[in-house]
Amino acid sequence: MKRIQYHTYGGPDVMRVEDFDLLPPGEAEVAVRVRFAAINPIDWKLRSGQMKIVTGNKFPRTMGMDFSGTVLSVGPGVKRLKVGDAVFGLARFKESGAFAEAVITKEAFLTQKPDEVSFEDAACLGTPGITAWNGLIDKAKLHAGQQVFINGCAGAVGEAAVQIAMMHGAVVSGSCSAKDIQRAQTLGVQTVYDYRTTQLSSITARFDIVYDTAATLSISTGVAMLRAGGVFLDLNPGPWKFVRAVFDRRLKPVIGSPRADILDKLAKAASAGSFRIPVGKTVALHDAIQLIGDIENGRKPGGKAVIEMGDA
Repeated sequence: MKRIQYHTYGGPDVMRVEDFDLLPPGEAEVAVRVRFAAINPIDWKLRSGQMKIVTGNKFPRTMGMDFSGTVLSVGPGVKRLKVGDAVFGLARFKESGAFAEAVITKEAFLTQKPDEVSFEDAACLGTPGITAWNGLIDKAKLHAGQQVFINGCAGAVGEAAVQIAMMHGAVVSGSCSAKDIQRAQTLGVQTVYDYRTTQLSSITARFDIVYDTAATLSISTGVAMLRAGGVFLDLNPGPWKFVRAVFDRRLKPVIGSPRADILDKLAKAASAGSFRIPVGKTVALHDAIQLIGDIENGRKPGGKAVIEMGDA
């Protein structure tokens, strides 16, 4: 089988499409033949070595977190899935490996793909949906009637956050570029600000939750936008922010932590048509390295960039 991998940490030039042998799944693990995989910023953050304290120095390393496909085999202890099931979800964080013809991941990182959702669309749901849910529901304890502000409401995590907030009865405002304002309004964002022409610190409205999905707000600006008792969700955490969060309950750093129960809820919402992340560009595996590098260098594909592996 083939996959994208690299033999040293670095930039786009270290990526190669190479052959590999798929190992059998271990305890509570599932082997999946990948149909589509979606590209996320975390992919090149891992490849560049920014998180090598977690990923280590064993090579070759693989790339890709989000994917859809069909189950090839299951390891001991797997209870929810069987061979032939259509699934979507995430690869294991340390190992990655979704940019491949097949991948092994934890059963807990997968859910069954609804018949109403295409494999291409399903591949896009994992990281954005999990990250949005972790922040709004797990950290901020979102409930109906709250006022929520999403900075970067037209990005993948931002769009996921808008839809999840609305599912739970929140009133959503947000910021994005001028060209994306109409799309944000179509999603249901009631008040949309152009981040290039509006200083968010000047907004007089106050919110129960501010989610910085664009990772561009300072803590002081985010906290200043809160009502009393509000929560600022920070998607760009660092050690000192976790320390500050111990003493300041308004600050909640967010790290994506996939769980089967969240993926099940996302699948149900996608099946009902209330949760979707749009696809902007799809390429074959042999063209993916160029696309990953282009996006890393600032190209905007107008939605999720997706790699097609072929039929299962």
